[in-house]
Formats: sequence, structure tokens, C-alpha cells
Amino acid sequence: MAVNYGPEMQFKLSYPDSGRVGTKHQSQERGQWSSKTEFLLAVAGQIIGLGNVWRFPYLCYKNGGGVFLIPYVVFLFACGIPLFLLETSLGQYTSQGSITCWRKICPLFEGLGYGNQVVVLYSSIYYIIILAWAFFYLFSSFSAELPWASCTNNWNTETCVEFDSLGSFSNLSILHNATSPVKEFWERRVLNITGTVYELGNMRWELALCLLLAWIICYFCVWKGVKSTGKVWMDAGTQIFYSYALCIGCLTAMGSYNKYNNNCYKDCVYLCLLNSGTSFVAGFAIFSVLGFMAYEQRTDISTVAESGPGLAFIAYPKAVAMMPIPQLWAICFFLMIILLGLDSEFVCLESMVTAITDMYPSFFLMGHRRKLFLLLICAGSFFIGLLMVTEGGLYIFQLFDYYACSGMTLLLFAILQSVCVGWVYGSHRLYDNIVDMIGYRPLTITQYCWKYITPVVCTATFVFSLVKFTPLKFNNTFEYPWWGYAIGWWFTLSSTLLVPLWMIYALLNSSGSLKQVCTLPDGMANSLLDDNVLAKRFVTKT
Repeated sequence: MAVNYGPEMQFKLSYPDSGRVGTKHQSQERGQWSSKTEFLLAVAGQIIGLGNVWRFPYLCYKNGGGVFLIPYVVFLFACGIPLFLLETSLGQYTSQGSITCWRKICPLFEGLGYGNQVVVLYSSIYYIIILAWAFFYLFSSFSAELPWASCTNNWNTETCVEFDSLGSFSNLSILHNATSPVKEFWERRVLNITGTVYELGNMRWELALCLLLAWIICYFCVWKGVKSTGKVWMDAGTQIFYSYALCIGCLTAMGSYNKYNNNCYKDCVYLCLLNSGTSFVAGFAIFSVLGFMAYEQRTDISTVAESGPGLAFIAYPKAVAMMPIPQLWAICFFLMIILLGLDSEFVCLESMVTAITDMYPSFFLMGHRRKLFLLLICAGSFFIGLLMVTEGGLYIFQLFDYYACSGMTLLLFAILQSVCVGWVYGSHRLYDNIVDMIGYRPLTITQYCWKYITPVVCTATFVFSLVKFTPLKFNNTFEYPWWGYAIGWWFTLSSTLLVPLWMIYALLNSSGSLKQVCTLPDGMANSLLDDNVLAKRFVTKT
């Protein structure tokens, strides 16, 4: 039913029922955090993940140790905290997920929400593969001798050489191509990896069962919703975006379950400092272990320092095998990896479900439809993920990691979010919205970050990343075939192109000017957010 606001222009965009926003009735149906602690723990679980353990310490080492902290801190205060506050406050103010929140403040930029959710979907599909590997290692740790500590297993080759207590390899002068038992366990026992990307190989059924276990745990932890759950600068920037879960809609989804008057400003500052502090502590812990390994092997730390899966499944298992009671240390380490990964996966799933549920609340909030939708996402993602637990699955995994969730994609979304809020919706308006919610004025520089500093820094980094871009090479040696790169670019473009495609759709299906399609007048914007009198169209005064 149309509501008359006086002289107005109606846009003929067809929107699903988005429910009432900001009302007590809708909040009860949609759900809210029972306490601030739940919100803080959920977001902390999302942002404190595997990147803190295996990415940040390696980037520090790779880029000069303490020198790396300079660009890291610059990105933290110029981009990390401002964008963290932007996304969380948007969710809290609109009480909407990452798609419908953009619809409420700027219809033209709704494509940002769709792009975010595509990235989250890709991330959920491949991120959980790491948990499957971790479960495999965890179960393998319950043995009299760690299976990656010796060369006496049936998967070991003649070139396998055990590391002895004196820090040397026997017959090293003869075995120029010697491999360690931990590397052979990873490549020949866990992955049984094929020789090239052209060979997908057989299904690794043990990994498939571990993957199924991970998805089952994720499903039952999320099904009731929130009630139960130079190059150095580019590296620093992408680490901030990865670690803080920026530009993928998760923070918006989590913030949307906050009470209206929750102090999101203070929460964001504390959570950001907690996350960075955790990265520093993890760096000390990881490099203490790697330093121990280098000392025992009488070698430089550069030979044992690795990033990503190489650190978690090769370097660190080798380290725990050298410790007293290695089984205990192995169990503790892989249990930590699983817990860090699971809570990040929970929030990604909740973000996707929240985004779609907020688009069709009258449908998904009835009966068990939300749970069935979650089951559909988990089942579909599981079957796609089976491709990555084949013998050639690691090649596909790296395509997902390099292209589907690339730093360039997140930087582009960050630029667009900053432009949308800073220049279209108005940084001063969002700033006033936050003041209305928390009751006092945050640092004024925040709105200048949204409008000037963040987009400039992100744009400079994005351009530099384009100039320095190199195609993915497996282990920095093997080049993918043309169709492999085509699949990778499909992953990238399938999320980023949704933004301009939606803009074109919105402009073609509206009868107003570009300015009218971009945003709503100040008074009416607040009216729509408070009362949501228009569920299926946007109305702008002429």
C-alpha cells in the first residue's frame, strides 16, 4: 500500500519484503544479542582467526620485522578502525544484514551487499578445508609416535631423512633431494597430491569425513542464530582487511543484532586493539617456536619460516615433534587451529543467513525455514568443497585463496563503501546516527577518515596492487593452464561486477535523477529507517 508523503517521486525498483526496521516487534522476531558479552565474543571469534597465527608473524618477518609495524599501524588507524566502525554501526543503526542495510541508506550501492556475500560464500567454502586438514592432524596425534616424526611409514620414500638430535641430516651429502618426514606426511599421507593441476585424482575419503564433521559442527552451532553462537604497504593493508573481516558483511550482520543504544564506538576500538594485540602475542609465540627449530637444526630462521598452511601443517608439526611429550603439544596446537577456524566460519555462515533472511523476513522467519536454508547452504558448500579434498584439491584451494578472496577485491569494496558513506549518504549523517545511538560524539576525525583518508589510502594501495599483480603460481614454480586462470578471474569478477551491474539495473528501473537514486533526503532517510513505511520501493521528494 503506497503512502503519500506529499510531492514525491517513486522508484520502480522491485524489492522483496524487508520487514520493519528498528521496531520492538521486528527485533523480537529477528532476535538480538542477549548481552553485550555475546556480541563482543562473537566478533572477537570472527576477527581473531588463523590469520593472526600464520599470516601476521610471517609478514612481519618477511617485511623487516619491526619496520612492518609502521605501515600496519597506519592502516589500522586510517582504514581498519574507521571501516570497522562504519560496518558495525550501519548494522546496528539499520538492524539489517549486509544487503538490506545498503538499501536503506543508498539504493544505488546495494550491489555492495551482494558482492560482499559472494566473497563470504567463497570464503566459507574454502576456509573450512583448513579445518578438515586440522581435524586429520588432530586425530593422527593420538598415537604412540607422531606419524610425521619418522620415515618408517608406508607412505615414506627412500629420500626421506629423519632429523636427528644433533641437528644434522645423515648422508646429506648423498641425498641432495632429501625430504623430511613431516613434508612427506603432508604431501603423501594427508593430501596424496597429484603431479599437476590436470589430474584431479581420487577422493581422499578420510579428509571428506573430516570436512563433513566440520560442517556438521558449524551447522548445529549456527542453526538457532545469534541466540546460540612498496609491497610492504600492500601486505600491511591486506593483512588489516583479512584480519578485521572488513568488506565482507560479517560485521554488519553482527552489529545488526545489537540493541539500538549499544556503544558500538567503544566496542569497535576495543575489538580492534584486541585483535592487533593478539597478532603481536601470536607473533612472539610462533617465532619462539621457529627460533627453537632453527637453533636445533643449526640453520637460519629463514629456512623454517613459512606462511599459511606451510606453517600450520609443515613447520609447526616439525617443531612439536622435537618437543618433549610431542603428542600433547600436537593435540593442543591443532585443537587451537580448529577452534580459531570454527568461530570464524560460524560468523561467515550467520552473515549469509542474516543477509538473505532480512531480504525475505516474512518467509524465512516462519517455522523452520531459516534452519532449512542454513542446511541448504552447508550441504551445497560441503559438496563443492569435496573438490578440494581430492588428490588434486590443493590446486583448487589455492585458486580460491588467491582470486576468490583476494586483497584487491576487499580493497575495491573498501573504496566503494567509503565513497558511499563519505560522499553519497554523507559522513556527517552516519556520524550523527552514531551520536544518536551512543549519546556522545566520537572523535571527529572519524568522519574525515570515511570521506578522505580511508578512500585515498585504499585507492593508492589498490592501484599499487594492480601494477604489481602477478598470476598465481603453485609453490611459486608451477603455472596454471589458461582455464585455471579463467576460473580464478571468474571468482574475482563474480563478486566485484555485482556492484556496477546493480547500479545499471537501479538506474534503468528508476524514473528519478542520479542524485535521487543515490540517496534519500535527511528527514525521510531517518523516517524510513525508523518506521519502514515503504517495504518494496524507495520514495524521494522532488
